[in-house]
Amino acid sequence: MGEYSGRVALVTGGARGQGRSHAVEYARRGADVVICDRCADSDSVAYPLATMGDLAETVRLVEDAGGRCMSEVLDTSDRTALTALVERATAEFGSVDIAVANAGVSVASPVQDMPTEMWDEVIGSNLTGVFNTIAAVAPGMIDRGYGRIVTVSSMLGRAGNSNTAAYCASKWGVIGLTKSSALDLAGHGITVNAVAPGNVSTPMIHNDFLYKFMRPDLDAPTANDVAPIFTSLHAQPIPWLEPEEITRTVMFLTADGSAHISGIVIPIDAGNAARVTG
Repeated sequence: MGEYSGRVALVTGGARGQGRSHAVEYARRGADVVICDRCADSDSVAYPLATMGDLAETVRLVEDAGGRCMSEVLDTSDRTALTALVERATAEFGSVDIAVANAGVSVASPVQDMPTEMWDEVIGSNLTGVFNTIAAVAPGMIDRGYGRIVTVSSMLGRAGNSNTAAYCASKWGVIGLTKSSALDLAGHGITVNAVAPGNVSTPMIHNDFLYKFMRPDLDAPTANDVAPIFTSLHAQPIPWLEPEEITRTVMFLTADGSAHISGIVIPIDAGNAARVTG
C-alpha cells in the first residue's frame, strides 16, 4: 500500500512538465489522479503549449505507475469547467483529497509594451486559475474534513525582474491567495501551501522564443547559449532544476503527516531565496 493509497489527487496543467511529474509520482505512491490541461496554444503566449498527445501520454504514464487516471481538456480560468471536473471526479473516484494548482504560462514583455490581452492571459492562467482550483475543491474537502492544496508560485513571486510584470504580478498574487486561503480553511482539516520554483527544465523555458529573447545577438541560440543567463538567476551555479525536484516538495506538503504545515511558501530555486526577504 502506497503512502497515498485511497487518496485522489487533482493536478492542473498535468499534460507535461511539472504537472506530469507530480501526477506520475502520486500514482507511484498509490493515489488515483485527475489531470487537466488546455491543450491549445494562445495568441498571447509565444511558445507552444501542451497538446492532446501530451495529455494522453501523462494518462499512460499514470496508469503504468498503477493509478487510475481521469483527464479533461479545459482552461482553468473557466471556473464552471473546473468545478464540473471536480464533481465528475468525486462521483467516479469518491473524493478529491489533494489539489495541485500547477497550470500556468509565461510571457516576456516590458510593461510599457504589454497588450491587455497578454496581461489577461497571464492573470487568468496563473492567478484566476489557482483561485478557481481552490474554489472548486474546497467545498468537498470541507465536507470530508480533510484536504491538501498546493499552489505554484515562483521565485519571481517574491522579486521583480524586467520584462516580467504580468508574470511577477500573478505569482505574487498566488502567495497572497495561498496565505488567505490557508486561514479561511484552517478550521476544516485543510492545508494550503505554495511552492516557489526557480528555473525548471520544461518547455516554459526551453523554447525558441525565449532563447532568442535572451540572446538576440544570435540567429539560432541553443540551450547552451542561454544557460549562463539562467544560471545568473540562481545563487547555486546551475541553470535549471528538474521537475522532480519540485515534485519532492509537493509530496511533502500533501502528506498526511504535514497536517500542521499551512500558509507557507517553500522556495526550490537553487538558493535564489537568499537574495530576498520573507
